[in-house]
Amino acid sequence: MEKLQYLLIWMVPFLFSLSVHECAHAWVANRNGDSTARLLGRMTINPTAHIDPFGTLLFPIMSFFTGFAFIGWAKPVPVNERNLRQPLRDGMFVAIAGPGSNFALALVFAGLIFLLGLLKLNIDFMRPIQMMLLIGVKLNILLGMFNLLPFPPLDGGRVLYGLVPALREPLDQISRYGFLVLILLLYSGILDMLLFRPANQMSQALIQMVT
Repeated sequence: MEKLQYLLIWMVPFLFSLSVHECAHAWVANRNGDSTARLLGRMTINPTAHIDPFGTLLFPIMSFFTGFAFIGWAKPVPVNERNLRQPLRDGMFVAIAGPGSNFALALVFAGLIFLLGLLKLNIDFMRPIQMMLLIGVKLNILLGMFNLLPFPPLDGGRVLYGLVPALREPLDQISRYGFLVLILLLYSGILDMLLFRPANQMSQALIQMVT
C-alpha cells in the first residue's frame, strides 16, 4: 500500500514535467511560425494531451515496481519545420525548449523546497508535497540531461543537426534505430555512467543548496 501511495506521489511531478516539456516545444514552434501543435491542442500543460500509453504509463510503472532503470516519454509534439521562419535555426530552438523547460522546472521545485523550509511547516499533510518537490527536482534534471543526449530521436540530436547541418544524413539513419540504441545503452550500464549518476549528483547538490 505504501509503495502504491509513493507511486501516486511520484506520478504527479512526472506527468506535470513531461507536459511542460511538450508544451514548451509547441509554444516555441508556434512563436516561430508553426502552429501545427497549437491547432492540435498540444500547446497545453494538461497531461491528457501528451500521454503515451507505453512511454508515460506502462514503462515508468514497470520501472517503478521492478527496479529496472527508469525510462519514460510523452507523445512527441508534431512540428512542421517547413512552416518555421528559419527552419534550421528555429528547429533547433524548438528542440532545446523541452530540456530547457525541465531545467527551469528543477529550479522552480528547488525554490519551493527552500520556501517550505523557511516556513518550517511540520504538518503531516505537507509531507507528500515535500516529496513531490524533491522528486520534481530529480526528475527534471534527469529528463533535461536525457533529452540533450546528442542523437535522434532525442532533442539533443535535433540540436546537433542545427549546429552541424552536414550531419543530417547520418543522424537520419541513426534515428531509425534510436530507440534500440537507447535500450542498449540503458541496460549495458553506459547510460548509468553517462547520465544517471551525473544527474543524481547534480540534483543532490541542488537539493543540498536549498535545504
